[in-house]
Amino acid sequence: MSEPIRHACGIFAIINHPEAANMTYLGLYALQHRGQESAGIVTTDGTRVYDHRGMGLVADAFSESILRNMRGTRAIGHVRYSTTGSSDFHNSQPILCQYQRGWVALAHNGNLINTEELRTELGSRGSIFNTTTDSEIIAHLLARSRKSDFLEALSDSLLKLTGAYSMAIINSEYVVGVRDPLGVRPLSLGELKGAPILCSETCALDIINARYVRAVEPGEMVVVDRRGEVSSHFFANRRRSAQCIFELIYFARPDSWVYGMEVHAVRKNIGRVLARESVTNGDVVIPIPDSSTCAALGFAEESRIPFDVGIIRNHYIGRTFIEPTQRIRDFGAKIKYNPVKAVLADKRVVVVDDSIVRGTTMRKIIKMLRRAGAREVHLRISSPTFKYPCYYGIDTPKRSELIGATHSLEEIRKQVGADTIHYISIHGLLEAVHGTDKQYCTACFSGKYPLRFPGGEPVNGNLKFWKETVERHEELPVELAFS
Repeated sequence: MSEPIRHACGIFAIINHPEAANMTYLGLYALQHRGQESAGIVTTDGTRVYDHRGMGLVADAFSESILRNMRGTRAIGHVRYSTTGSSDFHNSQPILCQYQRGWVALAHNGNLINTEELRTELGSRGSIFNTTTDSEIIAHLLARSRKSDFLEALSDSLLKLTGAYSMAIINSEYVVGVRDPLGVRPLSLGELKGAPILCSETCALDIINARYVRAVEPGEMVVVDRRGEVSSHFFANRRRSAQCIFELIYFARPDSWVYGMEVHAVRKNIGRVLARESVTNGDVVIPIPDSSTCAALGFAEESRIPFDVGIIRNHYIGRTFIEPTQRIRDFGAKIKYNPVKAVLADKRVVVVDDSIVRGTTMRKIIKMLRRAGAREVHLRISSPTFKYPCYYGIDTPKRSELIGATHSLEEIRKQVGADTIHYISIHGLLEAVHGTDKQYCTACFSGKYPLRFPGGEPVNGNLKFWKETVERHEELPVELAFS
């Protein structure tokens, strides 16, 4: 993706392993693409709890000495990108708190859309919040539950939430993994020499040579006790799911399995369908590195147009860089991308990217390709037109800032400077992932949000920034079932 969309978080948990902290550190390292603002780990040895969080990347937040002091055989970890709450240390996770039944820590990936309602209700009953995240609400609900059993109290608390949540929760007795009834965000179950593992993506299993067992199901609670015994309970039975399809298009690492599917293979198939849907004459297919490479490979195979690397990406860009005093045209794009002139010169170039958000970076890239000698530039996008913001754990612009919502296809083509442009259709995308609109959330393309927003107005945490009219959709029926 030329204009990155940031999304919420990555989570990892391991039970009954002698190097729980080190394994969690490595798991979070593999999940770094899911969040770069902060990283944290909580471990326990059965008598004490050890907690460390830090701002920045995993490698910045932890040192060898810190990990050495985090004892215990059970751990949960978290990498964060904020979609609710500001980016500061107080909002880093896992959230660790004490309450009348002992201690609990939780790591959350996703976004709740009834945050404002719950904060108001809890605040009126005396709750004091230490963060501005929606995740802390879950801890308050757990502490206030009238259920005496921890698992029943957790189920009771989860049923009060509306929105997206995949979580790892740890206390003195259990490590629990849960997915919301619609299964918006991914969660996988793995195993390393008898030690159960929960993680957002399976690339976190590969780094420690662990085995992928299966995906955690929507509405499922996977419970691991102190002995390492694994049990499964469904706190909510759903009639359909709404798994985020953008995980398959862009977010997840291509070497991961998500929703029980190999992401690399899915993206290649998306590229094949995109090629079948668009009539394209070209001399070379190139991806916008790196997230579009798999789709571009599939597109090239289907269209029989040769694949090549026409753009090199600089992987060593920090959070900020110093722009030279003398203005260099399109400096921001140049510091990230550089064209391979030998591949592009006098060629009809087919550029495959996974999405266009605002269009500003794509315009600079196409100018760069033309200056490098490209005779024609044909843009092919492996997602449908991005028209609506997401409220389920992805940081997206307001609709007025999305080029797909404010411009026609021809206007987008002119705006970015392409000779032709084609997006995959929603139908084609669902065909490529072997799914239906009863399995996946496509709200960012269709505006068909799978959950009705409290008060009829979408919210992102506490920020009611969506004031434009969107198509309203009734909340999908969810049958509640207690384990």
